[in-house]
Amino acid sequence: MQLCITEEIAPQGYERLIFVEESESKLRAFICIHSTACGPAAGGCRMWNYDTLEEARYDALRLAEGMTYKNALAELGLGGGKAVIIGNPKTDKSEALFRAFGRAVDRLQGAYYTAEDVGISTADMEIVAQETPYAVGLDNCETSVGDPSPYTAEGVFQCLKLGAADVFGSDDLTGRKVLVQGLGHVGMSLASKLFDAGADLIVSDINVEAVELAVTKFDASVCAVDRVFDQEMDIFAPCALGGILTEQTVAKLSAKLVCGAANNQLAVPEVAAQLQQQNICYLPDYMVNAGGIISLAAEIHNFGREYQQERLDRISTRAETLLNLCGTTGKTPSRVAHEMAVQVIESAIERDTQQHVNTR
Repeated sequence: MQLCITEEIAPQGYERLIFVEESESKLRAFICIHSTACGPAAGGCRMWNYDTLEEARYDALRLAEGMTYKNALAELGLGGGKAVIIGNPKTDKSEALFRAFGRAVDRLQGAYYTAEDVGISTADMEIVAQETPYAVGLDNCETSVGDPSPYTAEGVFQCLKLGAADVFGSDDLTGRKVLVQGLGHVGMSLASKLFDAGADLIVSDINVEAVELAVTKFDASVCAVDRVFDQEMDIFAPCALGGILTEQTVAKLSAKLVCGAANNQLAVPEVAAQLQQQNICYLPDYMVNAGGIISLAAEIHNFGREYQQERLDRISTRAETLLNLCGTTGKTPSRVAHEMAVQVIESAIERDTQQHVNTR
């Protein structure tokens, strides 16, 4: 078995972009390291049936950059990276494929930590971990936190309530129409929390079984996947893939609050201003969905549950700060969140520079 690792020319602002291929296991994957200014890169591995290599490459680049700002904003001592495996997560998985991916991660010698993301389960990551110590989100070791999805959902839920209080004057979700788009591990967990909080749930997903489960467990209404933006709702919780908030979809959006777990929700940066103009409160995804990476950071750094809970509690506190800053400056939430993250990154670079000076 010959694992072929090709170092591609990374775009400006990125540190590394790697294409991994192995013929026997049929592995084809991109690993992207956007920044290690704050520490080793960390970010999940996604498996998706991309139509083209270029589509997969673009997704890896966008997701890795998002992880840089997410990890910086949460002050985790981690940089940003991401991996995407090209393939159908329902039909193309094999032990050989995940072992090959694990060997590729191991070749990076700790520059990148991987974990579960869309299409990848804890069981899959356990196989990856047989080839490298840089796989986290596991169930079988002393510092393991397991599937990070529930922690992601909890952070989103707390921020959603905070956003509801800001928009509607109360964080009571009783009777609020909340549309959850995407019922993967995070979306289903969030739907459960919303149901318990009394929300009037609407769900949408291509997975018929997941939709049927949500209808049975949470008395949810169903929205066709191609009619999401035609649906009347109070709150929109995107928990599927990114890029769903476009100029066209936002123009049709009836929700007054957008708060969900999906990465890279804005198709282009200009959509942030459009949301603000339409008086729609948007809580930036990489701020509210940090619960999963916080749980993984506790595992990476070998810190305890106290560290994990303290950082989880900071998510909603940080979102409250963001809303206050938006109110006083008039800036969009995306702009404020970006500035907050950049400040952390610049401070890390400054500290690193000073340490090098002091050791000379």
